[in-house]
Amino acid sequence: MRYIEMHPTGENKTLIQCDFDGTVTEKDISYLILDTFANGDWKKLVADYRENKISVDYFNKQAFAMVRASKETLTKFVSGKAKLRPGFKELIDYCHERDFRLVIVSNGLDFYIDVILDDAGIRNIEVFAAQTKFCHEGIQVQYIGPDGNEASKGLKELYARLFLAEGYRLICLGNGVSDIYPARLAHHVFARDDLLSHCTKENIACTPFTDFNDVLEDLRLLTQSRSNA
Repeated sequence: MRYIEMHPTGENKTLIQCDFDGTVTEKDISYLILDTFANGDWKKLVADYRENKISVDYFNKQAFAMVRASKETLTKFVSGKAKLRPGFKELIDYCHERDFRLVIVSNGLDFYIDVILDDAGIRNIEVFAAQTKFCHEGIQVQYIGPDGNEASKGLKELYARLFLAEGYRLICLGNGVSDIYPARLAHHVFARDDLLSHCTKENIACTPFTDFNDVLEDLRLLTQSRSNA
C-alpha cells in the first residue's frame, strides 16, 4: 500500500477515486494470475461473486489462497502481461495541474499494483488495495480500512465515505461490479463494462468511457461548466 500526502486545500476540493484492474489496466491482472497459477476452481468463486453469493473480499481471500507461486515468479509474470489503458499518465498530469487528488482504491493485490506502476514510472499516486503475504500455503490477502483495522465491508465504499467526510467532491472511475458502491455515493461517475451496466440498471447518471483520453476530455468540460456556474 502506498500513501503520498497530496491533499488540496480550499472549499471545492476534488478527488478522483479510480479502480485498477480493468480500469487502469486493459485486462484484469488478478484474473490473469489466477488463470495461470491457481490450483483449484477459482472460476466457481467468480461465479458466486458475480451472483452476489459471496463478497469480493471473500472471493480474493479464497481464490489467492490457491496460488503458491513465489513473489518473484508472479512479479516477472505481471511485468510481461500488464498494459496500461491509454491516457492514464495524462490524467495524472492533469490532476496535478488542477490540484485534484487522484487515488487508486482497488480490491486487487498491492504487490502487483506496485509492480505495474513502477514499471510505468508512476510513483506519485496514492494506492489503497489488498495487502498480501506470500506463504507456502498460498497468498494471504487482507483488506485494511481507513481506520487501520481489517475492513468489515467493501474497501471501495469505506474509502469513498471517508473522502466525502473529508469534504471532497467525489468522482468515481471504474469498470467492475464492486465499483457500484462508490458510484452510488459519487458526485460524478465515469463507467465502462460491468459498472456501466449496473449504473444503467440503477439509473445512476454516468459518463461512459473507452480510455482515459475520454475521461480527460469530459473532465475538462466538467471543470469549465463549474467555473462558469
